[in-house]
Formats: sequence, structure tokens, C-alpha cells
Amino acid sequence: MNHKQIMKHKYTLALAIILLAGGMARALAADVLTVAVFDFESKDEAVHDLGPKVATLINANLSADPQIITVERAELEKVLGEHELGLSGTVSSDNAAKVGQLTGAKVLVTGRVFKADKNLILVAKIIGTETSRVYGEVVNGNPGAEITDLSAELAKKIAADVTQKGDTLIAKVETRDQRSERILKSLKAGPRPAVLIKLPESHFGLPVIDPAAETELAYFLQKCGFTIVDEKSDKKPDIEITGQAFSAYGMRKGNLISCRSRIEVKVQERVGGKILAQDSQTSVAVDIAEQTAAKTALQNAADELAERLAPKLLP
Repeated sequence: MNHKQIMKHKYTLALAIILLAGGMARALAADVLTVAVFDFESKDEAVHDLGPKVATLINANLSADPQIITVERAELEKVLGEHELGLSGTVSSDNAAKVGQLTGAKVLVTGRVFKADKNLILVAKIIGTETSRVYGEVVNGNPGAEITDLSAELAKKIAADVTQKGDTLIAKVETRDQRSERILKSLKAGPRPAVLIKLPESHFGLPVIDPAAETELAYFLQKCGFTIVDEKSDKKPDIEITGQAFSAYGMRKGNLISCRSRIEVKVQERVGGKILAQDSQTSVAVDIAEQTAAKTALQNAADELAERLAPKLLP
């Protein structure tokens, strides 16, 4: 075997290793769940200041689990604040889907802290934002038990539920074709207006040349029979979808990087200017590459928006 052949074999082997590592990392990324931890309720006088502390400690412990990505509490508070919601008292199985939509979390964690017979009790409620499935966990501390130890014990139980019962907490993943077919079937028959989509996109403040959100939204609307036009088209749009899309680096866990995205849109008739809808969507995605994670997060957000906006585009 000559030098050229040896180098070729080395290159092929190296490429195979890279592809295998990438495939393994992406498979791991598919199993990573995004979790948002809300302040625990602590109304009793004896524990009135422990709710936020317990939530912070649980969040910190969950962050150490390789299969869990936690939503930063500062970001969580900011997003919820925009909708006049707080870190506590907002989570129930009834509004889990809405809170998940706002935060990008697949699983929500909240609970209570109280005393019973001098013992400190921590009760956690684990809610799937897509399935509304609820699990509960409890830890019971004897008088003098450290809140850090109890929070760590409860976080361990929560992590076990999230990782072992994840298939019941999140909805089964649809393919793009399955989703577009389902959306199409839900729409009433009739003419479809021409639509112009303009969603300038940026990643961490820098403009992006190939906007993923605009492309994904156009894909689903075309699949549903809408005509997509741009400034160069001869046909004028009946409806304009404008707004912005942006993504940002979240955190790194081993080889995996999480990115968070948000899309804000306004749907308006071109003639007359009537506003048909205003909406927004947040999403989080994980991948071995930052740019891919950012694009995937934007695509996921666009998918959710497409399903809600499509019916509102019809006359």
C-alpha cells in the first residue's frame, strides 16, 4: 500500500469517526429535555422565604444532569413578565401548554414547601407541557434537616421522572409531512390568498443571510395551498406576514449546545391594513453545533406558528 492509499484510508477512517460521533451526539440531543423550574409555593409563616430558594437549588441540581437543559431563571422571569405572569402561581395542567409555548420548556416543575409536625416537607409537581401529564414527588425532612440536602434529594427524584418517563411527558414527534398534512386537513376548503413573508433574522445580534424561520413558515403554508410571493413576484400579496426572528446561545453540556429562539409576527391584509393576527413563539433546541441548534429552534418555533396562523389567513 503506497503513501497515497494510506492517507486515503486514514482520511476515510477519520471521516467515519466524525460522522459516528456526530450521529451519537444528535441521538443524545434528541433525548435531552428542556425543563423550567418555577418558584415553589411557601405561604406558611415558618417557611415563607423558602419557595424561591428551593426552586433555585432544584434548578442548579437539575442543570448538572446531562439529559436535562434548564431554562435560565432570569430568562424565565423576563419571558413571563412580558405576559404579566410571575415565577410562581402560574403553572397548572390547564395552562401548561401556554407556559411551555412562552418558555420553550417541554417540562415544568413547581410545588410547595410547608411544615407538618415540625418536619419540613417539599412536594414537587412535574408537568408535561405537550401532554399535560402530571407526576408528583415528595421529600420529608426531620427537624434540623438542611434545605440544600432536601432540595438535592427532590431534584434527583425529579430528574429520574423526567428522564425515565419522558415519553409520557412530551408528545410523539411528527415529521414535517405529517404535520403539514394534519394542518391541511384542519383547514376549510376554499380559495387561498397569496402571502408575503418578511421575517428578518438574527443570531445573537448578528444578521443571518439564510433565514430559517421565514423558510419554514413558507414551506408549511405552501403545503397547505397558499401561494407564497416576494417583492420580485408579479403577483401581489393579499396578506403580509411581518415581524422578526432571533436566536441566542443558551448553554453547553459536554458536546451539546442549546440555543433559544423567538419569533414575533403580525399578519395584516395588504389592502386596508386590517390586522388578522399577532403572535409569538419561543423554542429551544439542542445540537452539537451552535448554528444548527439555533436553526432548529427557529424551525420548531415556525412550525408551531404555522399551525396557529394558517386558519387565520383564510377569508
